[in-house]
Amino acid sequence: MLKINQVSASIAGIPVLRAIHTEFHAGQLLAIVGRNGAGKTTFLRAIMGLLPLSAGSIVMHGEDLSKIAPHRRTEFGIGYAPEDRVMFPTFTVEENLRLPCEVLGLSKHETDRRLARVLEVVPQLEVMLPRSGAALSGGQGKMAALGRALMAGNKLILLDEPFQGLAPVLAAHYAESLRRLHQLAPELCIVVTESNRSLLRDLPDATLTLERGELIATE
Repeated sequence: MLKINQVSASIAGIPVLRAIHTEFHAGQLLAIVGRNGAGKTTFLRAIMGLLPLSAGSIVMHGEDLSKIAPHRRTEFGIGYAPEDRVMFPTFTVEENLRLPCEVLGLSKHETDRRLARVLEVVPQLEVMLPRSGAALSGGQGKMAALGRALMAGNKLILLDEPFQGLAPVLAAHYAESLRRLHQLAPELCIVVTESNRSLLRDLPDATLTLERGELIATE
């Protein structure tokens, strides 16, 4: 589905990703683990076009994403939840969730359908819908960011360090939501980055390890 072909990238002239070569498959729940600074966030940002490649290509369904503007990559069915969540504070949670569909120009019917699926996957969000984006705790914000990524992503979901800082109860809810999503949308590829492998428990179907920007192991 998504092919990463010898991808390298730098920040301020310093190499961060070094010849990454792998493939994401439909229906896969994949973990990318590594220490802080290993390149996990940079890897996801490169896929989303938020960081230019210095070498290689990223191809989805035969289309080279490097030729697609970052703001158009969601049109390929990619949803992204960055580590810092970025909820619009003056919007309600429901408005934050609906926004990606509005940007994509989806109909109200399709947007409503996607919101219903999000609430099935993350039922904790239902009571949060009328709240301001500024009123969420850090953990609630991560749950909302997952929901927003699902509103855009019907092919691929990229989740950056979603378990970091979550209280045990919320971490359990988040993990259960991912399991539920994996069951309800078996065609969806879910990619989760994490520094602490133990937080992932038994979630992933496969694990990739990044070390100093290099893919060093696959389990």
